[in-house]
Amino acid sequence: MTSHEIDYQIYGEEMQYVEIELDPQEAVVAEAGSFMMMDDGIKMDTIFGDGSNQDKGVLGKLFSAGKRLLTGESLFMTAFLNEFHGKRKVSFASPYPGRIIPIDLTEFNGKFICQKDAFLCAAKGVTVGIEFSKRLGRGFFGGEGFIMQKLEGDGMAFVHAGGTMAKKELAAGETMKVDTGCIVGFTQSVDYNIEFVGGIKNTVFGGEGLFFARLRGPGTVYIQSLPFSRLAGRVLAAAPQGGGKDRGEGSLLGGLGNILDGDNRF
Repeated sequence: MTSHEIDYQIYGEEMQYVEIELDPQEAVVAEAGSFMMMDDGIKMDTIFGDGSNQDKGVLGKLFSAGKRLLTGESLFMTAFLNEFHGKRKVSFASPYPGRIIPIDLTEFNGKFICQKDAFLCAAKGVTVGIEFSKRLGRGFFGGEGFIMQKLEGDGMAFVHAGGTMAKKELAAGETMKVDTGCIVGFTQSVDYNIEFVGGIKNTVFGGEGLFFARLRGPGTVYIQSLPFSRLAGRVLAAAPQGGGKDRGEGSLLGGLGNILDGDNRF
């Protein structure tokens, strides 16, 4: 194996974290901001890219880091190396309510494609690259779908799904339609394209966007019920405007309610 072999345990329900056990000289790489806690004896180091090209000189490091820029991610990742003579543990937390999904790349022929915000951490040696679309439809209308991340190698990787996660096994030729933001990831055998919703009423009044993703099997698909973009949109929509008090959930009084509360600002 080219990737480090790691053991893990996932804890929690709505807000999960993954605890990874490292043997001496084993390492794991993670996105910035996902670290939760670690045992003494683990060295934390900032690296260019995903660490898979660290032995290929300056150009290899720059290429690895440059791929991350195209997906809107930071140039740097964090590596956690066990320098202790015994087993040590390091934990990484999910960014918002949902599920952490363990991906054994050996079960998916060494490659898994995921949304750029889904990746959490992986065994050192796993390549975190970009998956370019060969179809113009994905690029112009896919939202989060033109440039997706691909995880390659023979080690363990962990991705995060918001809300409730659904795992679908598609048979050869079987298709399903999904909101583009609700896709967490899928195996390389799944065909992925963008389709127009269609219909004037659907387009103008549907409220679900103009396009959805069409996934065709065979392969495995992971779907999330709460994409981060949807969560952020709901939070912003409910936030008080202009620094005032909020409107109250389900309130029929609106501004009149603020007056009754003693707040007469509009």
